[in-house]
Amino acid sequence: MNQAGEIISISPRYAIPGGEVIIECEGFEFEYGTEYGVYFGGLRARLVGVSRKRIVAIVPEVFTGEVEVYLESGTDQSNLLSIGVGEMLAEDLHIVANPAIDPIDGSIILTRSGSRGQKLPVTLFRLTPEGELLEMPIDIMNPTGLAFNGEGELFVTNRASGEVVKIGRDGNYFTFSSNLGIATGLAFNSKGELFVGDRSGTIYKISDSGNAEIFATLEPSMAAYHLAFDKEDNLFVTAPGFSSFDTIWKIDRRGIVDVFFRGLGRPQGLAFDDEGNLYVAACLQGRRGIVRISAEDQEAELFVAGMNVVGLCFNGSSELIVATNNKVYGLELR
Repeated sequence: MNQAGEIISISPRYAIPGGEVIIECEGFEFEYGTEYGVYFGGLRARLVGVSRKRIVAIVPEVFTGEVEVYLESGTDQSNLLSIGVGEMLAEDLHIVANPAIDPIDGSIILTRSGSRGQKLPVTLFRLTPEGELLEMPIDIMNPTGLAFNGEGELFVTNRASGEVVKIGRDGNYFTFSSNLGIATGLAFNSKGELFVGDRSGTIYKISDSGNAEIFATLEPSMAAYHLAFDKEDNLFVTAPGFSSFDTIWKIDRRGIVDVFFRGLGRPQGLAFDDEGNLYVAACLQGRRGIVRISAEDQEAELFVAGMNVVGLCFNGSSELIVATNNKVYGLELR
């Protein structure tokens, strides 16, 4: 009899190091004080809970990509199943919202935001497709939300001063819009119109000249507003609080606010894939990482396991960029 049993499934299918996954199994025999464990790419994982049919394990710092997982008990080894593990691309950051992909050269824009009012020497970085992390000589105290327009110009919210800064392709920058409260999330719709969230309770629509008008009002957030548009130009907003039952808001083109989904813990950055599925950095039923809400039936599932995830973005259709509060990972989707 194989005391290591058999792995039936691993949930979720993707993770970053430090993420918590559930391994469903059969016949895993163990006794405390004896040799048993779970291995990811040959590295032993820390276990949170163990039974004959279910194991909760923390993904170690392993080689990235498709990683084989197996169980051991005594001298026996189980079958192999694999999960996708993200590769760390950069660290020593302070990210508070989604990263942004430069549509011209494919670079990833990242922040070292700092606490509100904290002046850091460098707050914006460009991670090139070759993996080089470059400092951007842009003086923004607390960069928060990031978004590119169709011309490849970068827009950044500064929550300390309530401004949006516009950065041109030549590196020149200026204050594009001001008096926006505690400006956090921002996003462009399909028409190229810019929307900015003031976490005090207002979503602004910004004109081409930088003038702001109130588009919608929401409940205030203790942290930030995070914004994303779907293909029909409905605006989706998260406003994380202290509840484990927070809401994703849906605002139509007329500015009418409705509840899209309720039941996430501290939902933050969000993004849509090409099929219209919504991905949110959040906690679902006590499990942390990136939650996918299907376009067809609005069913929610944990898609990527990870701790301290604050944002995400898609780099093409096959790579998901996952941002924690101090690191960024690239995760190949299969």
